[in-house]
Amino acid sequence: MLVSDFDFDLPDDRIALRPAEPRESARLLRVDAQGDLTDAKVGDIAQFLKPGDLLVVNDTKVLPAQLHGVRRRGDSEVAIEATLIKSTGTTQWQAFLKPGRKVKIGDHLHFGSDIELQAIVADKEEDGRYTLDFQQTPQELIERLHVIGAMPLPPYIRSKRREDDQDKRDYQTIFANEEGSVAAPTAGLHFTSQLLEVLQNGGVGVERITLHVGAGTFLPVKVEDTNDHVMHAEFGVITAESAARINAARAAGGRIVCVGTTSLRLLESACDPQGTIQAFASETAIFITPGVVVRSCDLLMTNFHLPKSTLFMLVSALAGTEVMKRAYRHAIDDGYRFFSYGDACLLDNTSRKLEV
Repeated sequence: MLVSDFDFDLPDDRIALRPAEPRESARLLRVDAQGDLTDAKVGDIAQFLKPGDLLVVNDTKVLPAQLHGVRRRGDSEVAIEATLIKSTGTTQWQAFLKPGRKVKIGDHLHFGSDIELQAIVADKEEDGRYTLDFQQTPQELIERLHVIGAMPLPPYIRSKRREDDQDKRDYQTIFANEEGSVAAPTAGLHFTSQLLEVLQNGGVGVERITLHVGAGTFLPVKVEDTNDHVMHAEFGVITAESAARINAARAAGGRIVCVGTTSLRLLESACDPQGTIQAFASETAIFITPGVVVRSCDLLMTNFHLPKSTLFMLVSALAGTEVMKRAYRHAIDDGYRFFSYGDACLLDNTSRKLEV
């Protein structure tokens, strides 16, 4: 398939720069198995679910991985911005640096003032990623990130405004527990304790799994053919106990409702050909495109994604490319808000029709 098959025109003013307040007031576009569209609010999601259904949520916690500092070389200093991408060792992280042309291997980077983080540039990859070797212990590194770091907002938001203290609250889900992401599992941002109480009182369960989201989720697809694209790898965990509860819910007739593409990608990585979820603790680079049968879930709640992105390809695989193009046209025409802080849709998994 061509990447251009997943392109669409998106007006710039459809990109949400702040989340809806209250969170449940965000819009929700229901796309059912027949491709019919229903406009609703996130707070109405209970009407589309039933007792016995199970929400599977990603409980990863976003690190404030956006750093501002300087590169020091002799007596000279240059302002540097670093976005941490992924831990590759106890004190080493891959990072994007800006401006990268001002940095070379061996340079010393300093972030913060009163409380400082120091790193040495240890390596550079051809794709522009750098390896930073921090000079603090792992515990000190995390502690100082929470003091001097900022939330690593997606580039399509940061191109319009800088991150601020409000993002430290807004860009974290209520499920956040396991620290390690540098991007939020954004479908989970719509949930509040009040909404969860309504769902659980209606017999809908919640199961937590963990996929640490990397900044690679925002990288553009630069190839022309989807077969040539190499997905970024992210580390995920599904415990044996979680897998058993998910399998039991489905065996009892409940539907598995993935909250976010990260939850779906992790479940599908841990799913056998019969649709049974296995315990999992590894990296996954799964790439779900139209033609792939998704066996691990029945519904997906997700935000509206970028044109030509791997995430728009994923929802097209789940619900059908033409259905999703029509749903997105409706969302654009009707003023839905897109991307991380935007509105959401609730999709039936129709990919299993391919097996009939």
